[in-house]
Amino acid sequence: MVNIAKETSYALANAYSLECWGGATFDVAMRFLYEDPWERLRTLRKLVPNIPFQALVRGANGVGYTSYPDNAIYDFSKKAVENGLDIFRVFDSLNYIENMRLGIDAAKKAGGVVEAAVCYSGDVASPNEKKYTLQYYLDFVDQLVQEGIHVLGIKDMAGLLKPESAKILIGSIRKKYPDLPIHVHSHDTAGISTASMLAAAAAGADVVDVAIDSMSGLTSQPPMGAITSALEQTGLGTGIRYADIQALNLYWSQVRMLYSCFEANVRASDSSVFDHEMPGGQYTNLMFQASQLGLGTQWTEIKRKYIEANDLCGNIIKVTPSSKVVGDFAQWMTSNNFSKEDVLARADELDFPSSVVEFFQGYLGQPVGGFPEPLRTKIIRNKPRIDGRPGTSLAPLDFKKIKAELRAKYGKHVTDADVTSYVMYPKVFEEFQSFVEKFGDLSVIPTRYFLGRPDIGEEMHISIEQGKTLIIRLMAVGPVVEGRAQRDVWFEVNGEVRAVSVEDKNSAVETVQRERATSDPGSVGAPMSGVVVEVRVKEGQEIKKGDPICVMSAMKMESAVTAPVSGHIKRVVVHEGDSINQGDLVVDIGH
Repeated sequence: MVNIAKETSYALANAYSLECWGGATFDVAMRFLYEDPWERLRTLRKLVPNIPFQALVRGANGVGYTSYPDNAIYDFSKKAVENGLDIFRVFDSLNYIENMRLGIDAAKKAGGVVEAAVCYSGDVASPNEKKYTLQYYLDFVDQLVQEGIHVLGIKDMAGLLKPESAKILIGSIRKKYPDLPIHVHSHDTAGISTASMLAAAAAGADVVDVAIDSMSGLTSQPPMGAITSALEQTGLGTGIRYADIQALNLYWSQVRMLYSCFEANVRASDSSVFDHEMPGGQYTNLMFQASQLGLGTQWTEIKRKYIEANDLCGNIIKVTPSSKVVGDFAQWMTSNNFSKEDVLARADELDFPSSVVEFFQGYLGQPVGGFPEPLRTKIIRNKPRIDGRPGTSLAPLDFKKIKAELRAKYGKHVTDADVTSYVMYPKVFEEFQSFVEKFGDLSVIPTRYFLGRPDIGEEMHISIEQGKTLIIRLMAVGPVVEGRAQRDVWFEVNGEVRAVSVEDKNSAVETVQRERATSDPGSVGAPMSGVVVEVRVKEGQEIKKGDPICVMSAMKMESAVTAPVSGHIKRVVVHEGDSINQGDLVVDIGH
C-alpha cells in the first residue's frame, strides 16, 4: 500500500474516499501481519493527503465483535480523527437503531463525517418479501436522517441488490430526500453487482463502491475499470482516467500473486447467495474455516445449514458480527449432523457455540422483529437476558488504569492508541505485543520473506529506515538441536556472518492418539475439532447437568462444553492448549 500510495493520490484524486480502515483491519493487522493499525493509518495519511479516508465502524461494536462500554466508542472515534480518519461509515449488524445512535453521535462529536449505513437484506422488488420491504428501509432511513447524518450508506454486504431492486430502493430514497448524499456498496458474489451499481447511479446514487480490477469481482466489489468506463457514456462520468486505473491495476495484479497461496478456491460466481445471503467478507473465510475444521468437502451442506441457522435466528440481518453467529451456528450444525428440527427439539440440552448463546442473550442488540421464542429461552436458560442496548449496562472503562497496566507489562512505548487497540481486542493485542517484543518491527520485511523463508544463497534487501538497508543472505541451515526443537541458521548481514538460533515448529509436532468418548451418558466427547482454551473442572468435583466443563475454540468460534448429566468428575483427560478432534474424550462423569 505504501509503495503505490503517492501514485494513487494522483490517479484517484476524484474519488469520494478510500475505504482503508476499521472493520477487520484491526484484527487482521495485529493477528496476522503483526502491524499496528494506527501506524498504518498515520503512514497512509501522510502519503495520501488529498483523498478522504473512510473506516467501516460497527456502531456500538466499534471495530470489534461485541458490545463495549459507551466511553470506549467515543474514545475510539476521537482517536481515529486525530490519527487521520475522515469518514465513519457507521452500521449495525442487526440494523438496531439504538446501537446506530451511539456510533453516529460518537463520530459526530469526534468531528468526523457521519455516513450512516442501512444494511440490505432480502429483495425489495420481490412480492414474496414480507420482512425487509421497501417500507421497512424507508422507515429506517427516516430514523437515520432524524439523527442528523451527513451521508446515507446502503450496505449490500452479500451482493443481494439486483438492478431493478436498486432502481426501486435508491429511486424511492432520492425522491423523498432530494439533497441527501447516497453511497451504495455491494459485493459481486452472484456476478450481478456491476449492473446493479449502474442502475443505482442512474436512480440517483452519488457514490458507488468499486475495487481495482485485479482485486475485484466474486466476493469483492465490482471492477473500477468497467464501471467508470460505462458511466462515461451516461453523463455520470467520474473524471478518473481509464489509463490511470490500468496503471494501478498492473501494480495490484503483481501484488496479488504474492498472496496466491492464501486464495480461497472461488473461481466462479455463485448466485445461490440469493438463497443463503452469506456476506462477501464471510464467504471465503467460512470456506477456509470449514476446511480447517475438516468440513471442506461439505461446503454445499454448510451453505444449506447457513439458511437453516438464519431461520433459527429469526431471519436476521447478516454482517459482522451477526453473520459470525449464523456461520458458527451453521458449522456447528454441520459437524454434529443436526437438522433445524433437531435443534428446535433438543435446544434445552445442547451445547451451542458461545457466539450463538450471546446473540440470543442480546449482547449484539435487538434483531428486526425480535428474538424467536421459545428457542431463545431454551438456548440461554439461566443466563442474563438483555432487552435493550447492551452497552448501557456496561461500566465505563478507566483508560488511565489500563494504560498503566499495559506499560507495566510491555514498557513505556505503549500509547493511548494502543490502549484502544487493547480495549477492542485484548487477547490479540497482547499476542501482537509479545510477538513484536520478540521479533521487532516486521512491517519493513518484504512480503515474499515475511510469508516464506529465502532459498540458500538468496539475498534479501531490507530497508530499516531511510538510507539504511540491510543486505541479508541465507548461507546455511543446521540440524535440529536435540531436545530443544531449534536449529542454528547462518546468515551473512552486510558482509558479516552471524548465527541465529531459530525455533523449528515442525520438529516439535507430536502425534497424539486420544481416547474416544463412548455411548455412556457420563463419557463426554468434544462437540467439534479444536483447541481447549479453558478447563473448568477438577477430578473429584461434584457437577450438575448443564454446568460448563471446558471451553473450546476453532477458527475464532468458541464453544462451551457442558455436563450432559449430574455426578462427580472421575477423570479429566484434556489440558489447556490441547488440540483435540470431534468425539475425543474430554471428561468422565460418575453417577
